[in-house]
Amino acid sequence: MSKLICYCWNYTDEDIRKDVFEHNGKSTIMEKIKAEKKAGNCQCEIKNPKGK
Repeated sequence: MSKLICYCWNYTDEDIRKDVFEHNGKSTIMEKIKAEKKAGNCQCEIKNPKGK
């Protein structure tokens, strides 16, 4: 069973593993998440039960 990693965009650990495999060891998903957080589009404090 996959673990939800990103509550804002619903990415799971399996999504990130596949992304790393498909992009020769680099996660484009993590880059997208970081860019969205930097742009202020993250709602982790609302959507993530841990508030992170």
